[in-house]
Amino acid sequence: MNWGILTSIFILATVKFMFAPFTGYASGLSFWETFFTSIAGGSFSATIFFFFSELIMSISHKRKIKNEERAISESKILKKKKKFTKTNRAIIRVKRTLGIYGICFWAPFFLSVPIGSIIVAKFYGKQREAFPLIIVGMFLNAFLMTSLSYLLLH
Repeated sequence: MNWGILTSIFILATVKFMFAPFTGYASGLSFWETFFTSIAGGSFSATIFFFFSELIMSISHKRKIKNEERAISESKILKKKKKFTKTNRAIIRVKRTLGIYGICFWAPFFLSVPIGSIIVAKFYGKQREAFPLIIVGMFLNAFLMTSLSYLLLH
């Protein structure tokens, strides 16, 4: 067991979960070492960002207000941001189409674990099943990607 490789896969899974299993096979780890290391890294990151997302969003909001106040005090003209942009409409369409299960399973997988966990917390943070669904999604996605990597590369 090479702790350096396991640590590298763990760190990669905390950021970009989708690619971590492929590095496990390339590094010579067994299926189960890759699988559990990917789950551990993704779950660790999801836990931190899901439960601290409210704090992160609060800090971001305060920073935005501070920047607006500074711009007003310096007599700069601020542009009003559009509320209904194409991106916002796409996000709402995805939320309505996939629902809580799709967002919890696939947002951390396709985007990145930190961004996906924050999005899930923003949309479904008050619902009790949101975080367990993220963890179930981690197990499902880790199994699928680890199996895929070992089948394709073997």
